[in-house]
Amino acid sequence: MDRTRHVITALVAAGALTSVAACSDPSAGTDASGNTTITVALAANPQMKTAESLISDFEKKNPGIKVKFTTLPENDLRPAVTKDVATKAGQYDVAMIGSYEVPIWAKNGWIVPLGDYVAKDTAWDEGDVLKPIKQIVSADGKLYAAPFYGSSSFLFYRKDLAQKAGVTIPEKPTWDQVAAAAAKMDDKKSGVSGICLRGLPGWGQNLASLTTVINTFGGRWFDENWKPQLTSPRTTEAVKFYVDLLRTHGQQDAAKDGWEGCLQQITQGKTAMWYDDTVFAGSALQDATAEVKDNLGFAPAPVNRTDASGWLWSWGLGITSSSKHKDAAWKFISWATSKEYVRLSGAKSGWDSVPPGSRTSTYALPGYQKAASSYADLTLKSINAANPQQPTVDKVPYTGVQYVQIPEFTDIGDYVSQQVAGAISGDQTVEQALKKSQAYTEDVVKKAGYLK
Repeated sequence: MDRTRHVITALVAAGALTSVAACSDPSAGTDASGNTTITVALAANPQMKTAESLISDFEKKNPGIKVKFTTLPENDLRPAVTKDVATKAGQYDVAMIGSYEVPIWAKNGWIVPLGDYVAKDTAWDEGDVLKPIKQIVSADGKLYAAPFYGSSSFLFYRKDLAQKAGVTIPEKPTWDQVAAAAAKMDDKKSGVSGICLRGLPGWGQNLASLTTVINTFGGRWFDENWKPQLTSPRTTEAVKFYVDLLRTHGQQDAAKDGWEGCLQQITQGKTAMWYDDTVFAGSALQDATAEVKDNLGFAPAPVNRTDASGWLWSWGLGITSSSKHKDAAWKFISWATSKEYVRLSGAKSGWDSVPPGSRTSTYALPGYQKAASSYADLTLKSINAANPQQPTVDKVPYTGVQYVQIPEFTDIGDYVSQQVAGAISGDQTVEQALKKSQAYTEDVVKKAGYLK
């Protein structure tokens, strides 16, 4: 079955297909006075909330254009926006989409290429965008989403708690060293876990962190012939390591926590370490108690058999093909992803709130250099070290570090993440979780035609 049709068929089966007749009016979104309202779908991340708070600056500079935001948690945003673009419902003019979706949506014709807009908008300065980030929001050499921010992953840790426990976090830690440190810093009597890791189900939640661990342990999702490798010795070793670390020295009820829960844990002083996205460094410092803020350190993503293991990600803004106001949509995108916006957000909301990892010029701003001195260089190094083409030890037929860039991965990943969460909560063993995951994944890729 054609993969675009497969997505739409799945939406129909889930009862998600809605009538698009009401969206066929080309004047939709324009009021009697001629003002245009564009609707923007955003992920409910800290930097996106800053953009909402600063929208009056855009509307002042672009009279006649009003912006309506729909802000949703990641696990809710993805199905809502996918439904809209797949059915051409036209609810959103601008969609915030991840680097995973960009080439898939571009191939399906759900978003429009931005080349013509960028060429005319010289102030936007395409050459300033970090190359690795630009590549992951492009398809066939064409830019399809303007990066709002770019990121990798690294280790957050409490320097004071490490010193108290007699632990030294190396400049380039291994996962074995991190596990040993977590054991020593774990202080359940004081309500402090040794480490916080994502346990919440979702291909973009626990599976993102776990896949980087699988990669560096030498595991992989598929071999070169698309045979699933979820029960292979190295993948099993990695998953057991992750689950055991959480169950012995992780936060309580870990299967309920995604990045939001761990961000709260680190800022409130309830965990000694946290492995997650580099983008949260600014938020962690901004929201932390004074004790945590003064003692928060950062180290590269822990490794095992690879030299680096940080992921590569970008949330970008794309224009939906069904938008009736594409020019107005670009004006918003240009504003929200510009050098000027970075300066505005720093001046108005604090330098820790600016979207990092997307533009070279951000790292030359004195205010940002001062605020991000403890993590800015490491963020750039982590982004440049990530290798989506060869994320693990052995060769793979796919691209992506913390995901597999095929349309079916959302289905596969969500299922596998549920099984992993079951192992974290103790409802089943890792071996049972991976056996189910292997069978499910093999069935999906066979039906999709990858595996003969």
